[in-house]
Amino acid sequence: MSDRPDFIDRYIDLAQPRLGARVVEASDDFFAPKERLINPEAPVFIADKYDENGKWMDGWESRRKRDEGHDYCIIRLCPGTIHGLDIDTRFFTGNFPPAASLEVCNCEDGPGEGTQWQELLPETTLKGDSQHFFELDKPGVWTHLRLNIYPDGGIARLRVYGVAHYDWSRDAPGEWVDLAAMARGGRALACNDMHYGHMSNLIAPGRGVNMGDGWETRRRREPGNDWLILQLAQPGRIRRVEVDTAWFKGNYPARCSLHGAMLGPECGEEISATASYWHELLPQVPLGPDSLHAFEQQLIDSTAFSHVRFDIYPDGGVSRLRLFGERI
Repeated sequence: MSDRPDFIDRYIDLAQPRLGARVVEASDDFFAPKERLINPEAPVFIADKYDENGKWMDGWESRRKRDEGHDYCIIRLCPGTIHGLDIDTRFFTGNFPPAASLEVCNCEDGPGEGTQWQELLPETTLKGDSQHFFELDKPGVWTHLRLNIYPDGGIARLRVYGVAHYDWSRDAPGEWVDLAAMARGGRALACNDMHYGHMSNLIAPGRGVNMGDGWETRRRREPGNDWLILQLAQPGRIRRVEVDTAWFKGNYPARCSLHGAMLGPECGEEISATASYWHELLPQVPLGPDSLHAFEQQLIDSTAFSHVRFDIYPDGGVSRLRLFGERI
């Protein structure tokens, strides 16, 4: 357990509903329904709110156990590799579990009685009203996770940080696909600012649902421009770029541009936005408010890239970025 770690920004939450994750089973959720465990919003506390079963709590909460055993909750994840966890007990003070453990499995049709679960996190002590961060390095692609709590109680949220796994054999050779898509394994690695909206929103599925569902920087008061670096799900040649400024009406960037690079795995997470290996892919083009912008003829480099730098001028918000092309 540690202070807020870097993996929260480097990886995506595989348990978020917009990627198809859902809670499929719980041993008990008498006080608070199991579905709240993966609510993408931060938990809240409403002091005077009660329902027919008692105090309303924003999370998953089981009743007080009066027999042997412990409670559990099973989540279907967006399939992927797992690199970090956040077990969040915020606002659970006298009703949090003293300990928890997690197990994973890979079974596309869902776990059953004969499923062989593998330990992801051993039984670990929890505190009330706290976020518990764990950095992990367990190889494998996992489809389901089981959260065990000992013996009972409430968890506000569970976040499962990792990289989505996609079966590329489903695509025809040469087919254009979104090479940056979060659901295919694309990742937002770094940006200079994300004051209002997280950088990973840029490659999330679907169109943004509101202005908060995008990447938005603060108002720039100094020279320069804002930027973001993406690692593509697979290296490929980008043939079409879509920049969506949905919902951004008075705070969209005036212009944007794209640069690409082919980098090896030895680069790790340390990629510089100012290095000489960036090649211009899309020169500066104007953007408008609350619109979907498509660029094909403006692209000037057909080289294959593994990483892309997206620059906005000078600042502002973009809802989605799509990079269509064929993987190599």
